[in-house]
Amino acid sequence: MKSSLLVSVVISLVIVASAANFNQDIDVTWGDGRGKILENGNLLTLNLDKFSGSGFQSKNQYLFGKIDMNIKLVPGNSAGTVTTYYLRSEGSTWDEIDFEFLGNLSGDPYIVHTNVYTQGKGDKEQQFYLWFDPTKDFHTYSLLWNPQRIIFSVDGTPIREFKNLESKGVAFPKSQPMRVYSSLWNADDWATRGGLVKTDWSQAPFTASYRTFKADACVWSSGKSSCSSTSSPSQNSWLSQELDIASQQRLRWVRKNYMIYNYCTDTKRFPTGLPKECTAS
Repeated sequence: MKSSLLVSVVISLVIVASAANFNQDIDVTWGDGRGKILENGNLLTLNLDKFSGSGFQSKNQYLFGKIDMNIKLVPGNSAGTVTTYYLRSEGSTWDEIDFEFLGNLSGDPYIVHTNVYTQGKGDKEQQFYLWFDPTKDFHTYSLLWNPQRIIFSVDGTPIREFKNLESKGVAFPKSQPMRVYSSLWNADDWATRGGLVKTDWSQAPFTASYRTFKADACVWSSGKSSCSSTSSPSQNSWLSQELDIASQQRLRWVRKNYMIYNYCTDTKRFPTGLPKECTAS
């Protein structure tokens, strides 16, 4: 009897520890009530109307981690809207790792825009379509950031890898702690077909929904990391995670079938030569 009680207590503790709760982990930071935490902290919604969008940030800062968020994007005619989900440090020479979801006319695919900034400099854009409708259900968007690489994934499928190539003279974000941010806002001056398609405000309010925030990460507080140098590899396996052969194959599948823009092939944009990371082996 005692052993079964102990097992049930342990199981319940595991469930509590792994359950995401937006009330504990997230602050809605702008939008004048347009961002809402609902269902006892299990659901978060951001809204956009003609007067304002909304946004939130994580309470914690992280220096390396694997960050997962389940997001259901704005349904219907979302042209002109942008939903962002990213990591960013503070200051004028910030680091940033971006997912941006560019809305479109109903029935047309969303564009997933990715970018990496180091010391305030980005210009590393890659864009993709998705192989599903991201407005019908929640899907998991993940950012893995460790000292060797950054991996963008969708439902566990990698869509982009940005490696640490400091040995080749390429800057890599590794010293500035970052918070998780998300926002829903109007960008109809550029978001959809370069600004040709404007936001249809008769469809407002526009809503993006979030569930199951998970941060397996090193929390940065008071100048120190929560990750101990004596931690076992199994505790923080993501710190040395890389793409295995199967994941590399899936990445190639995405790039072949769903990539629509790659700065590393844009010779018109870089007439004097592509960035170093584009040609480094």
